[in-house]
Amino acid sequence: MMLARTIALGALLLAAPSALADDIELKDPAGDDFGPGTYKYPTDAVYKRGSFDLREVQLLDKGDKVEVRVTVGATIEDPWNSKEWDGNGFSLQMVQIYIDTDNQAGSGHTETLPGLNATFAAEDAWDKVIILSPQGKRRLEAEIAQKAGAMKGAVVVPTRTTARGKTLIATIAKKDLGGAPSKAWGYQVVMQSNEGYPAATDLLSRKVNEYEGQHRFGGGSDHECDPHVLDALVGPAKGEAAEKDGQKQALSYECGPEGERKRPAVLPMVRLGR
Repeated sequence: MMLARTIALGALLLAAPSALADDIELKDPAGDDFGPGTYKYPTDAVYKRGSFDLREVQLLDKGDKVEVRVTVGATIEDPWNSKEWDGNGFSLQMVQIYIDTDNQAGSGHTETLPGLNATFAAEDAWDKVIILSPQGKRRLEAEIAQKAGAMKGAVVVPTRTTARGKTLIATIAKKDLGGAPSKAWGYQVVMQSNEGYPAATDLLSRKVNEYEGQHRFGGGSDHECDPHVLDALVGPAKGEAAEKDGQKQALSYECGPEGERKRPAVLPMVRLGR
């Protein structure tokens, strides 16, 4: 009897860390895939309405792995047959998930990865970023090594990324994240469009220009002063309608007279534990 109780207690203790792990769920309102409120989709038919409209993000504890799920407002398609270029079965979307794991102001990075053209406040400096990209692991890692500079050690590349319906699903090693997802961490999820032929300094990022074109988003600037961000989270990340105005404010920006970045977009961290 005593032996049975000991075995049962041991089983409970072994199970405890998994039971206590935080599964993270973040929601975003529908219809705010317009950046600061002015961005427009490209004119080509492959950019279907809702394809960049972030709806829900989940980080799920799976033992020594973490499963990441990002859901958008339209079925995720592969119009450019990514499998032919060692891709992941989708063509258009790229998601960057920024995480503040230590909650220490100024510890980490305040600039986003090259190509997004946005920042974080010092108190929201990020420590890890997960990239979900159509590009295969080899191409993605090469881009990071070439363009991420001092940030490259903080970039987490999934071991596997796929698309199912309206959801991107990625698997990452928990050790690469520094531990299990926690509600004590800060999170920001940025929806962008993958660019297979990016500018020399941009990490696979499709730009937003002043006017939309066949494969270019419009409503921004032809200079490097606007954030190339189509959708992002703001607190409390419950998908409430008021969060649309919060996104417009966060992604607002100001260009200087020569097109320089005078006032950048500042992305907020969402903190579920507060």
